[in-house]
Amino acid sequence: MAPGNTICKEGSESQAAESELTIASDELENFQLNKPSFFSGVKVGMSSTNGVHELLECPVCTNSMYPPIHQCPNGHTLCSDCKLRVHNHCPTCRYELGNIRCLALEKVAESLELPCRYQILGCPDIFPYYSKLKHEQQCRFRPYNCPYAGSECHVTGDIPTLVTHLKNDHKVDMHDGCTFNHRYVKSNSQEVENATWMLTVFNCFGQHFCLHFEAFLLGMAPVYMAFLRFMGNDSEAKNFSYSLEVGGNGRKLIWQGVPRSIRDSHRKVRDSYDGLVIYRNMALFFSGGNRQELKLRVTGRIWKEQ
Repeated sequence: MAPGNTICKEGSESQAAESELTIASDELENFQLNKPSFFSGVKVGMSSTNGVHELLECPVCTNSMYPPIHQCPNGHTLCSDCKLRVHNHCPTCRYELGNIRCLALEKVAESLELPCRYQILGCPDIFPYYSKLKHEQQCRFRPYNCPYAGSECHVTGDIPTLVTHLKNDHKVDMHDGCTFNHRYVKSNSQEVENATWMLTVFNCFGQHFCLHFEAFLLGMAPVYMAFLRFMGNDSEAKNFSYSLEVGGNGRKLIWQGVPRSIRDSHRKVRDSYDGLVIYRNMALFFSGGNRQELKLRVTGRIWKEQ
């Protein structure tokens, strides 16, 4: 058999190659397609792709498979990630997998065009099979992660769903308006290590914003930080600006910036110091008194850029 005609790779015998090609071809023929050929360059319609899309689903992780797609000598396929998980043995028939690739199935995938998985959330686009995954990782209609930073919350959803979730499940304070005036009090100002203190949500200009205030260690130094995140995409967040101000005893700090989208995780924003950062000594000057109890008043406002 000529080298270019084999379905096997990396030293497989030609007889095995012919056998696996026959297996792959037989499986594909079991699907009744509306188009005459996958290899004719004709775009495949939605009504003809359901069966093939199922064939491209990994039986182990149930995700779509991308090259290299592996198969066992009996023609059972699985993705490259799961090949490692099953210790190189077919999860269906337990045969050793070896290094056989299902080139026929990889070729079939090249001819497919499929809708974005977030079509139900509003994405109208259709993509070639091998471009679909890259788009979905950045799709503006993909669900948002819960912005609450006080626990490892795995809830995702659109903005109205997350607002309801924050209110009902995390008991977050909800406020209407574009200005705020918050007082943060802590009796023991030494307790700062990785402590998330407060999240407040503001409904302003028909959008929702998350105001974070917390304490953590910056190196060995305790610091306090306040910053704003926008509940929406980054492109929308850039339409707004905000300011934060903290002061007392004749001293004042002012921060002005652009809210970060909740697409950026809470930790990513915090660790970039993109907000009002107050070192402990300065915070205690603001607090007055015996400089043992923390009393900070943070004021601010949100406005829309013209």
